[in-house]
Amino acid sequence: MPQQPNKVELIGFYGGDESHALSAWTSTSRDLTDEKRERIPKLLKMLAENGHETPFEKSSLHFLVVTDVSVHIHLLKHRIGVSVNGESARYKELKEDKYYVPVDWDSEEKSKYIEHMESSLKKYHEVLDRLVKKGVPRKRAKESARMYVPYGNQLTADVMFNFRSFVHFLRLRYSTHAQLEVRDLAGDMLRLVKETGQFDATLEAFGLLKDGEIIAPFE
Repeated sequence: MPQQPNKVELIGFYGGDESHALSAWTSTSRDLTDEKRERIPKLLKMLAENGHETPFEKSSLHFLVVTDVSVHIHLLKHRIGVSVNGESARYKELKEDKYYVPVDWDSEEKSKYIEHMESSLKKYHEVLDRLVKKGVPRKRAKESARMYVPYGNQLTADVMFNFRSFVHFLRLRYSTHAQLEVRDLAGDMLRLVKETGQFDATLEAFGLLKDGEIIAPFE
């Protein structure tokens, strides 16, 4: 059975620094001149520092993630401004067994954990088949057999943030106080957004970049 790290892919985005600035300038003039483009970093910094954050809702970030159940739950807790659709063991049989192994465990603990995961997933498939053979409707068999699936099982989820909500997510999850797995995922998301080259002034405004480099997790 495959063991794999949690992973994230940026599958699309809309907007960027200019869309945030233009939203803020709607009350005066949205005409974008070269002179106004030069003022964008200063404007975005002023907005972020003073809590004028609605302009940052005018862009979106669309990720595809594969995470263990605990990280999936963290994502679901950010429902305001965040759209999440996930793989469901209630509606489908989890035929592709995949699970996360904690990276900071020693080899002995990893070995015991892997044995547990493989045994539990094997039992999941076995009980599903037994229930169906005993006359339990397949829909009910699928949704109840998942009781055997441990937290380490990985699910695929489609996640979309507006940028303001993404910053809120990072403030809580890209932190030394956050669970290691969700902190690593948040850091990977931040790196992918930085790589687009469209949000640098916004990331600087919120203190997520310094001198063009991603900061360390929040204390």
